[in-house]
Amino acid sequence: MKAPTDDAGDYWISCVSAISNVFRNNDRTLLGKKVAEIQDKLKVTTRKQTKDQYQRNIDILTSFEDFDLQTIRPAAEINVKKQPKTKALLDINGLPIEAKPSHVFSFSENGSEEVGAVWFVAKKGGFHLYDLGMFADMIYRYLDTCYSKEYFVNTSFCIAVDVFSGKVVRYKDIENGTIPSLIDTTIEQMNNL
Repeated sequence: MKAPTDDAGDYWISCVSAISNVFRNNDRTLLGKKVAEIQDKLKVTTRKQTKDQYQRNIDILTSFEDFDLQTIRPAAEINVKKQPKTKALLDINGLPIEAKPSHVFSFSENGSEEVGAVWFVAKKGGFHLYDLGMFADMIYRYLDTCYSKEYFVNTSFCIAVDVFSGKVVRYKDIENGTIPSLIDTTIEQMNNL
């Protein structure tokens, strides 16, 4: 969602990028710094819609301070991978779908070279778990397509995080049947329109 003026840009970009940086650097102090930065912007803007946007971003960052990042990171040290933009489009049942996780990372676990990814997403009111499942499914498909020749794709670390609500879905939840896989049926329904 784009804000029309006041150089606000993507509505959730401030909080999503800050949370993404906290994950990448494993440094929670970045949340407070970003809150202070947004508060400074909030003080000088005059447009109500932009003020509301900044306040919502502050609210998300403040509530995310309680989120345990260790639950979405492997115990081993991670190596954040550069993501090739040319491989972001996946063909699923004839429909090109863009997969752009926030971070793809590799790690070693019990002598196995593994890969995972996290995708921080935001939507006013938050996502339903089924929606988050589609993001987790896309992560798995992306990693399987782009990284499975070099790494074992660890489905416990194909993670979608709703920054608005703090909900987390892993591809492992789809594998074990806790969350349904909806991408193929959704695309099939779209193709039938």
